[in-house]
Amino acid sequence: MHIEGEAKLLRIFVGETDKINHVPVYEKIVLEARKAGLAGATVTKGIMGFGASSRIHTSKVLRLSEDLPLVIEIVDEEKKIEEFIPVLNRIFEEANSGGMITMEKVNIIKYTVSKK
Repeated sequence: MHIEGEAKLLRIFVGETDKINHVPVYEKIVLEARKAGLAGATVTKGIMGFGASSRIHTSKVLRLSEDLPLVIEIVDEEKKIEEFIPVLNRIFEEANSGGMITMEKVNIIKYTVSKK
């Protein structure tokens, strides 16, 4: 796969404990992105954050929250990203969880496969 130049970055914010039938939402999103043939996906765990409920989620030892924020980033051609958004909407509906999806324009400088 060769991608270069203008593309879209999809950024999805979810909670660590959000699930669909015992499967974490972030895992479902990554697997669906792979199935859709998207260029790649990365999940990053936050150490602190809050969302629409304004409840603080933190990794501090004295706090009870284990529901840390996660960010899934997916970059690909605009058409492929746009086609994936309905899949994300379905996942959010199935999970009945909160979250946020953003999209922005990015410029891919280099995208290569490992030569190992």
